[in-house]
Amino acid sequence: MSGSTTGISTTFDLPNYHGELIGLTPADTPLLSASGGLTGGKQTESTSFEWSTYDLRAAASRARLEGASAPTAEQRVRGVVENVCQIFHETVETSYTKAATAGMYRTAGSAPFNSNSGGENAVKSEHSWQVMQSLKQIARDVNYCFWNGVKVKPTTNGTARAMGGLLSVSTSNAQTKTGSALTASASAATDTITATHDMAADDKVVFTDVGASTTIVVGRAYWVKSVTSTTSFKIAETRGGAAITVGTATVSFYAINAANIASVADVNGLLQQVFDNGGINEQATATLFVPSGQKLALSTAYANAYGKADALAGTRNVGGVNLNTIVTDFGVLNVAVERALPADAIAIVSLEQVSPVFLSIPNKGVLFEEELAKVGSSDRTQIYGEIGLEYGNEAAHGVLRGLYA
Repeated sequence: MSGSTTGISTTFDLPNYHGELIGLTPADTPLLSASGGLTGGKQTESTSFEWSTYDLRAAASRARLEGASAPTAEQRVRGVVENVCQIFHETVETSYTKAATAGMYRTAGSAPFNSNSGGENAVKSEHSWQVMQSLKQIARDVNYCFWNGVKVKPTTNGTARAMGGLLSVSTSNAQTKTGSALTASASAATDTITATHDMAADDKVVFTDVGASTTIVVGRAYWVKSVTSTTSFKIAETRGGAAITVGTATVSFYAINAANIASVADVNGLLQQVFDNGGINEQATATLFVPSGQKLALSTAYANAYGKADALAGTRNVGGVNLNTIVTDFGVLNVAVERALPADAIAIVSLEQVSPVFLSIPNKGVLFEEELAKVGSSDRTQIYGEIGLEYGNEAAHGVLRGLYA
């Protein structure tokens, strides 16, 4: 198993190996890729950016008298929505020795080959390879923020700007599965969480805020290990596993009963609300985003409801991303499996309204690498970009939380 290092890349902490190089961490970014990626989207000339919205009056029968004077003039009022560009900033540093020793292997080769299999080092330029991995990490971070970011627009330079992501801005169509209410500001001490609940062992918990705890992660599903009372419980990473030491923290979570599995009715209820509010009108770009557990639940629910072994209806290519499709009461929608979504969530997105927005830095571009000052025998470069999310009409998107996974 490969390890990870921090700081400078040297021959000591980054040895070379023979043969094919296999990545261990998934690098897919469905929402970012389908909406334009790091090379598409729009540009801005401000750290914050805005777009305009408008609405029309409700449709009605407005009968007019024959020969009547012209009716009173009406105007529609435009509104404005704002988001901010968040800074994504990485440094890559490679020692001169490491840059020069692509042929130095952890294990010796056998003549006339570099290894018994004849394989060579897959990395010819250490610094370039490290830059490529940093770009992948930035893309993963941007995709995560497109979902999970909470907008911060500071008034001083003492606070970092943060973009608002779809989960925090989609308020008109935010639903929670019945029986999976959000519990806010619960207290945790050692391995016990104190909050009023009705859970049993083997139910699940998904955190929306972990406070000062460093052992639990927002969006991940945890098993209820044991229930001490109706006001306290313990969690584990795996079913029947050891209780996690959460530590002293204030946490918020969805308490999810094992019966709260996504159903066709749940999906239709969300789709109907989004449709009634003006979303998912463009069939080619209306997309259900689901984490892996909800993808299984979705396929099972539709297969059982309509007597199909495979509920999927084919594929579509959206923004270069190949997506499955599923037949719903509101049309044939795309389905994308999204690792960045919380485990208890299903989201519906009108992708035609979603776009990355980049702050263009004069004479540099929107996401660039540049050399840093020399401080020793190494090459140092930084990768820098300021990126935000334009999401159009927030009511064109929706999210359902509190689903068992």
